[in-house]
Amino acid sequence: MKRVGLIYLFLLTAVVAWGQNERKVIRQGLRAYNDGEFSEAEVQFRKAGDINQESFEAEFNTGTALYGQEKYEETVKQYESLVEQSQGAAEGDPESVSHIWHNMGNSLLEAQQYGPSIEAYKNSLRLNPDDQDTKYNLAYAKQKLKEQEQQSQDQQDQDDQQQEQDQKDQQDQNDQPQDQDQKDQQDQNDQAQQQQPVPREISKEDAERMLKAIQQQEKDVKEKVDKKKAAAAKVKTEKDW
Repeated sequence: MKRVGLIYLFLLTAVVAWGQNERKVIRQGLRAYNDGEFSEAEVQFRKAGDINQESFEAEFNTGTALYGQEKYEETVKQYESLVEQSQGAAEGDPESVSHIWHNMGNSLLEAQQYGPSIEAYKNSLRLNPDDQDTKYNLAYAKQKLKEQEQQSQDQQDQDDQQQEQDQKDQQDQNDQPQDQDQKDQQDQNDQAQQQQPVPREISKEDAERMLKAIQQQEKDVKEKVDKKKAAAAKVKTEKDW
């Protein structure tokens, strides 16, 4: 995600009271940070913090170096610790504390924690109302939160639609065996109807031939019966004689 606004870094502007070693280490950390060597910058700033455990600048710049390495969760923890210490080294310096909240807001924004980032920017503006970078980042964070909520709603709608479709598919699947049984029964009925003989229409000539054949059969049967009767009568006559 493209970074917005600026990330504050404490420079060597108020180090008169520091020891020579601490100033040297802080300077090395700033040089590494400006060269984009954020890991090395973190090492140097932590060394400075070891030399002077009350060094607000060393702790603040350590958080900035962590941000440069995209270690946003660690950055937030570093700045939260500084906020708790703000009643000490940074007491009476609202601008410094506002920078802590600004950098914390940037870290939360990069981590896509838009709600908390909005609150961090608001805390920064309460201490430094004229900071234009913080105002811009606040507006940007609000826009990203709105987009995130819309995406979440769209995803929920898609999940609901998918769930409805899955339920419909399951219902259709449950109904399918009954539908298949009905289809099989209909197929059997159709097949039975197809197997039944279909009456064939005959022509007039065929009907006449069939009638003549029946009449001829009846005539032949009658002649056979008459012959048997005649033969029987002859036999009887001869016996009487």
